[in-house]
Amino acid sequence: MRLLTIDIGAGTQDVLLLDTAQRVENSVHLILPAPTQIAARRIGEATRAGKPLLLTGVTMGGGAVSGAVRHHIKAGLAACATLPAALTFHDDPEEVAAMGVKLISEDEARRLRGAHRVELRDLDLKAILRAVEPFTGPVALDGVAVALLDHGEAPRGMSNRLFRFQYLGRLVAERRRLERLCYLAPDIPPSLTRMLAVARSLSEPLPLLLMDTGPAAALGAGLDGRMARHPHRLCLNLGNMHTLGLHLKDGLILGLFEHHTGLLSGAKLRRVIDRFLTGELSNEEVWEDGGHGCLVLEGGKERPPVVVTGPRRHLALRAGLRAYPAAPYGDMMLTGCYGLALAWGYHRPEWAEELGRALGYRFPL
Repeated sequence: MRLLTIDIGAGTQDVLLLDTAQRVENSVHLILPAPTQIAARRIGEATRAGKPLLLTGVTMGGGAVSGAVRHHIKAGLAACATLPAALTFHDDPEEVAAMGVKLISEDEARRLRGAHRVELRDLDLKAILRAVEPFTGPVALDGVAVALLDHGEAPRGMSNRLFRFQYLGRLVAERRRLERLCYLAPDIPPSLTRMLAVARSLSEPLPLLLMDTGPAAALGAGLDGRMARHPHRLCLNLGNMHTLGLHLKDGLILGLFEHHTGLLSGAKLRRVIDRFLTGELSNEEVWEDGGHGCLVLEGGKERPPVVVTGPRRHLALRAGLRAYPAAPYGDMMLTGCYGLALAWGYHRPEWAEELGRALGYRFPL
């Protein structure tokens, strides 16, 4: 089988084309700029050219895209967007209009002339295959798995930070295991608008699985041979924008916290972890510090080994943690992709045996 896994972050999108007919290490690996970085660069071209901006496509991650649009408007240039694209910046169209973005219909967008057009999307399957196929020949995929961070569509007046962690906390409390924190495309909740947009933008009728980036990285970290020997561990995913800590034991999630990486110094990260593992860290404490929240389902006095992944894993060193950098199959950047592959095997049992052989992993019967 050929499974395309894509871990979409704020800085990069990490791609693994897993082909079970060959060694995992020989599969195609790509580390590409994140879709938000690509869109922001294209928006910047309009700003530098002094041209009005037209945004079409679907809802995608904000981050660099939002910053580029704000810079464009601050430069005194016009920006307009269709509604699905505009929801990239805020769940409330009135808030988008307040930014200075004019909302227009799809018909108006088709008739508009003279504007610099940028199509927003997190998944561009055709572009990825165009990059791969000159080296591999035509690729017939059996499935696609994508990891991304979705804040969800918060009710009017509610913080998306609060909404995301309430959703994530409920999901963890109900399912308790990393491999269950994902969705096949038909099962995506209506509030997860970014995941729904990815499903709608898939250009081929392929089976699709979606997962949050933090749990995907934590699941993939377990494929590192050294960490596999420690069923009780704290997994830290230190991303460019978000830090997620997951306390794991024998496959169960004992607790989690989520913060913004940019707000964490080494010393603060150490304090957060110490208080998290003892059960003293509260949801309110993380929220009031600008993070998302904390949930402790089970506590304990035993301090587990710490495994770290993510592009800003150096923060673990600044925190003085004796943290082990996970690198399944020798590649830290693809940790989330390997987590997606495991999730695929759990949710598509018809592929579990073949996928397990390729990964050297035994899926439970």
